Amino acid sequence: MQEAQPPSPLSNNRVRIVVATSVALTFISFWRAAAIVLNDLGSSAYYAAGIAVEAVGLSAPWLILVVMLFSFAVRAVYVESCSMFVRGGVYRVVKEALGGTLAKISVSMLIFDYILTGPISGVSAGQYIAGLINDMLAAGMRSGWIPDAITTLFHGTPQIDVAGASVVFALITTIYYWWQNIKGIEESSQKALRVMQITSVMVVILMLWAGYTIISAPAGRYHLPPLPVPRNFVWGPDALGWFTKFLDPKMMGFFGVCIAFGHSVLAMSGEETLAQVYREISHPKLSNLKRAAIIIAVFSLVFTGIGSLLAVMLITSNPAIAGATETAKILVYRDNMISGMAMSFAGPTVLKLLFNGFVVFCGFLFLSGAINTSIIGANGVLNRVSEDGILADWFRIPHKKFGTSSRIINMVVILQLVTIVLSRGDVIKLGEAYAFGVIWSFTFNSLSMLVLRFKFHGERGWKVPPNFMLFGREIPFGLACVHFTLLATALTMLFTKTIATKFGIVFALVFFILFYLSEQRNLKKHHNAKEQMKEHFQLEQQETVQAASVGIQPGNILVTVRDHNNLAHLKWVLQRIDTQEQDIVVLAAQLTGVGSGERDLETAQIFSDYEQMLFTKVVTVAESYGKTVSLVVIPARDVFSAIIQTANNLESSLIVAGLSAKLSSSEQAFYLGQAWEGMAEPKREVVFQVVKPDGTSENFHIGPHEPTMKSEDVHLVHRLWLRMRKHPNMDELHHSDLITLALTRLARDYGRDPEDVLKALGKGEGRVTGKLAAPPNQLPPPPLTKQDPDKRPDDKFLGF
Repeated sequence: MQEAQPPSPLSNNRVRIVVATSVALTFISFWRAAAIVLNDLGSSAYYAAGIAVEAVGLSAPWLILVVMLFSFAVRAVYVESCSMFVRGGVYRVVKEALGGTLAKISVSMLIFDYILTGPISGVSAGQYIAGLINDMLAAGMRSGWIPDAITTLFHGTPQIDVAGASVVFALITTIYYWWQNIKGIEESSQKALRVMQITSVMVVILMLWAGYTIISAPAGRYHLPPLPVPRNFVWGPDALGWFTKFLDPKMMGFFGVCIAFGHSVLAMSGEETLAQVYREISHPKLSNLKRAAIIIAVFSLVFTGIGSLLAVMLITSNPAIAGATETAKILVYRDNMISGMAMSFAGPTVLKLLFNGFVVFCGFLFLSGAINTSIIGANGVLNRVSEDGILADWFRIPHKKFGTSSRIINMVVILQLVTIVLSRGDVIKLGEAYAFGVIWSFTFNSLSMLVLRFKFHGERGWKVPPNFMLFGREIPFGLACVHFTLLATALTMLFTKTIATKFGIVFALVFFILFYLSEQRNLKKHHNAKEQMKEHFQLEQQETVQAASVGIQPGNILVTVRDHNNLAHLKWVLQRIDTQEQDIVVLAAQLTGVGSGERDLETAQIFSDYEQMLFTKVVTVAESYGKTVSLVVIPARDVFSAIIQTANNLESSLIVAGLSAKLSSSEQAFYLGQAWEGMAEPKREVVFQVVKPDGTSENFHIGPHEPTMKSEDVHLVHRLWLRMRKHPNMDELHHSDLITLALTRLARDYGRDPEDVLKALGKGEGRVTGKLAAPPNQLPPPPLTKQDPDKRPDDKFLGF
């Protein structure tokens, strides 16, 4: 509630209001959140196995399966970090635990990951499309469907350039998803959900058909890939990196297993996207995050883990694929192994080609969706960096039409387009570089969470198990195991993935320097880093505020705010209201002295730096509950008049305020009621609720309402009614008749001698007053709401 001196009687002020909207207040379901992450994590099923086979041989699918199981533990680390920080992710977690310098280094490596996620997914999708076309041309050649003239023209079976086609496809798809993200995350997340639904159908058919093919084949035809032990590894040309010069590949033992595991870890991407999307997950946030994590785990284990294992089994045992050895066969479909798996099924060639077309179609949707995910993730990370004053605040200025951080999106997409062109369609090189950012972002995040277990002693919504007590201190055994596994893998990859190491370090260094210089410039400009921690809002100035003009449904809750350090009453409302059924409007009434006949204020005068900071805090609180609020600022000479006018125009059912430092709850209600009396018709009754710091509340009716009578008064009316009913012609007498008669005579007596009536009231013959002449009556306990079925009437909770 705005602090103010008691207002003067209402003068019908004509003031302009400002409606503020933020890029932060669009929330999505856990299904959409899972879909966004799976468009990154699940898409690796299309290329991870081929890249791993190139590096370590036919044992790679086992390693991919182990990686997918290990991803359960890594995902648990991110769930714990999200339970601590709504606007979390690697940058926020590392900064809290290890400081700003390491945070900038970690986020630089993470951006390298996101910049490569889009290109590798887009190029891989192009590989599948080009591979399908070439398979169809080859099948047509064998079946005689292609005329001899075409064969002569192409000097054999016509084939398209796979690499060139992949580059073109990736460029087109990246530009498409750039436009979707410019329009907003809700728009793009809906498409991600549709992609996951269609792909799920494909995965079910894929698993069932693969199982039928293996079961129906003669005994011994299909066999599992060789186990991932050192003697079974067949190292690729660049698989050992700098270790090639001084290590014998046949005598590396467990160290060789670690190297092989590192070449498969790119199958475990997308976890950072989960942390970024957490900000957008709807209420209840943590529960919905856990549901999303379960969906992600099951889908990725089946599709990426088991799918890679079946693909190698079927392709290496398919006699129709050219190649004398199993390794030669697998290399035919190295860049599109799911297609190779489909073409190895039992059944007619035409049917397999049709299903392969469905596989490629889903791959086109899924892999192109990963481009969308990479843009969303990079946008989220850079927004966190910009909010903290590390990146120029210019980047976060919302798009004029859509309200999105379009400048950050533009920068990310430009870098992705350049990467696609430079890759020349080589998935292997992109995969090698891509894994660098993945593993190091995981390593920094897990280390930071381990440090925070000892440094941060506040409440957490969830912890990575197992944990046990030793000498009175909790030992995070599970979290420590995850971190040291990631650290060992990252250090191994530093020396084996030479391309990733070179380009990753250079890229991270460039971004680190950019962040550092930008931070120093912002510090000089603002002299205080905290000044950068403000949300940007789209501002729309209107003559008056009406429910229809701002998209607010009648019956909404109006919450007044002024002190950004005192938002307990807003949290109280957010805990109890389902915003999908009832809107919440947050109102800041600004004392300006502007009244009727005075000049109008500009938007910048109404929405000052203080309002920006205030609403930044409001947005942060709303995000923590995963709920949407509408934001309104209104200048006024009389704060109480402004509040009641706004509530009347919005057709609010309830006004909620915090306890004032200057006025009691009854005094706030009195001045609000006084403002209501001065309003012109039509005007609506409204309930005013004051929430105290201890969580209790007082409720007041503003406007005409049924009075609350003391029990002794009710009994007195009843006794009088019983006695009067005994008189003749009183058979139709009602209790209300007695009340009407008493009020009529009181009005007559007051008209004749008001001093006598007021003196009688002052002596206690009527309702005794305190400081106010006519304090509002407190309501009896209201009915319970659907959201709080266990609430008791003595909780004084209004049934909004």
